[in-house]
Parts: sequence; structure tokens; C-alpha cells
Amino acid sequence: MSIAAVLIVKNEQDHLRACLQTLAWVDEIVVVDAGSTDGTLAIARDFTDKVAVEDDWQGFGRQRRRAEALVESDWILMVDADERVTPALRESLQAAVAQNSPAIYTLPRLSWCFGGFIRHSGWYPDRVARLYPRGRAGYNDALVHEKLENPEELPVRPLEGDLLHYTYRDLRHYLEKSAHYAQAWAEQRAARGKRGSLAAGIGHGIGCFLRMYLLKAGFLDGRQGLLLALLSAHSTFAKYADLWVRTRTSPPPEGGTRDR
Repeated sequence: MSIAAVLIVKNEQDHLRACLQTLAWVDEIVVVDAGSTDGTLAIARDFTDKVAVEDDWQGFGRQRRRAEALVESDWILMVDADERVTPALRESLQAAVAQNSPAIYTLPRLSWCFGGFIRHSGWYPDRVARLYPRGRAGYNDALVHEKLENPEELPVRPLEGDLLHYTYRDLRHYLEKSAHYAQAWAEQRAARGKRGSLAAGIGHGIGCFLRMYLLKAGFLDGRQGLLLALLSAHSTFAKYADLWVRTRTSPPPEGGTRDR
């Protein structure tokens, strides 16, 4: 049975080549670009002629669905540019496809963040559903935090071997991505008529820190674990704060000034 590696990308020249080098064994590579302005497209075309540009961004889920529609192989392996397939994982993937037993397979993801691999904090094993038979499962169209849907209720099975995840270049990169996800999350919730509060943001933020650092043993990840717990708490609060600003605050007065 054939397998396709599928990626959605934008401005990933720093990651893409290393990622695609770990995917040279697949039968097909499909890359959908969201309008890169760096060398991403040139790198992608070094590995495959199946490169499409879809720069009218409609969210992560919709972009993944566009990529799925270009696949001709029997199986889809969804990968992000900042991920790497290890040799052990490759063997597991090939064995699963060779069995040709319709199922959704989860991969254990090991993340590198702020100078070290994170093996606690609720980050590992961060199992993600990424291998599935084409046409029998697929992503929803969520703007952010998209999900792989399983309409046929196929069995879900775990694979061995780590999918390495190189998450953030530095603190600025973390904060930029966090702000982007917070904005998309708040937009999605507001569109559904949900409202936020600062109290909810504080409560969820504190809960996030306690869960990651204590319950999930983030303290075993050393200083990286402490930093991640603090940043995650901040990101959680920011989501609810953004929703509160969108739904419970008033627009500025006409002309931008107000009589004293």
C-alpha cells in the first residue's frame, strides 16, 4: 500500500528541508503553501512536484483538507515542518501500512523546547493522530486546534518510535505563536456566541500552571519545565482575556476622543 506525507506550510525555510529529508522513503509528498515569502517553495520543489499555493488563509483545518484532496496514495501521514520522523517511527509506520488494516494510528511526539527535550509537563508522550487511510478519515475545518475526524469509528492504535518536534526557536517565537493561537481561539469562540471573563482567564491560568508543574511533574523538566508552566498559564489567560475584550468591552467613541 502507498503512503503520502502531507504538509501545510508558510515561511518554513529553516525547518522544511530537514523535515522532508526524514520523509524521503514515502511514495508521495504533498505540500500546500499559505503564501511563503522566503525560500520555502523552492525547498519543497526539491523534494516533490506536488506543491500547491493556497494563500487565502481560512484556518488550519481548511488548509489541511485542501492538502488531503491532492493525495493519490492509500494512506496519509500528516506532518508539520518543525517535526522529524525518527528511524524507529519510520519502521512502525511502514509496518502499519503494510498490514493494510483500516485504522487511525497515533504517534508519540517528543518536543524540544528552550534547550531540552520535554519528557514531563504533560508534553510526553504527546500522542497525535497522524496516520490514516485516505477517504475514511479527515480533518475538520476548524480555524485553529483542528481535529482529525473519524466518521467510520475506525479503531485507534498506537505506534512506537518518536516524532521529534522542534517547537520554538526562542521566547519571542513562543509569544508570537501563542498570541496567534489566542486570537484564533477567541475569534472562533466569539463567532459561536461565547463570552469571556477575566476571572475565568485567571482561574484557568492558575489551573494550567498547577496541572503542568505539579500534577504532570513539570518540575522534573528543570528550569524548562518551570518556564513552560508559567508561559502556558499566561497563554491560557490571554485566550480568555482576548475573548473578554471582543465580547464585553465597548468600541472607542466617535472621533477617538471624549468630552471631559
